Amino acid sequence: MAETVPEQTMRVLAGAPERMRARLLALREMILETAGSDATIGPLEETLKWGEPAFLTSSTRSGTTIRINRHKKSDDQYALYVPCQTDLVERYRQLYGDQLQFDGNRAVVFNVGDDLPADAVRHCIAMALTYHRKP
Repeated sequence: MAETVPEQTMRVLAGAPERMRARLLALREMILETAGSDATIGPLEETLKWGEPAFLTSSTRSGTTIRINRHKKSDDQYALYVPCQTDLVERYRQLYGDQLQFDGNRAVVFNVGDDLPADAVRHCIAMALTYHRKP
């Protein structure tokens, strides 16, 4: 069963159109499920960073921060953000350039009207949540 959405996350998402909010909540759930499927990631800390819902691997420090929100305040696009200092978006681009859209070196961008390519997105999430783990 899905976890209760923290009040701070709901406050941020409350300003988004209903369809956008539903997409962001589904992406949030995908992040939590991906983390839960790998014991080495450990529990996620869900907080706000730069006013956006953020997910951190505070206990294990296995990964880097993931944020989610509307993309550039759009009503039609939302994104999964990773720190621009990482090489994650470049790696995502190499693996999934034919399936995903990107914004520079910091975001994977999705259209509200499109279905998520779930396998690719889960893999991108897992890569971020295990970014600091030694191979």
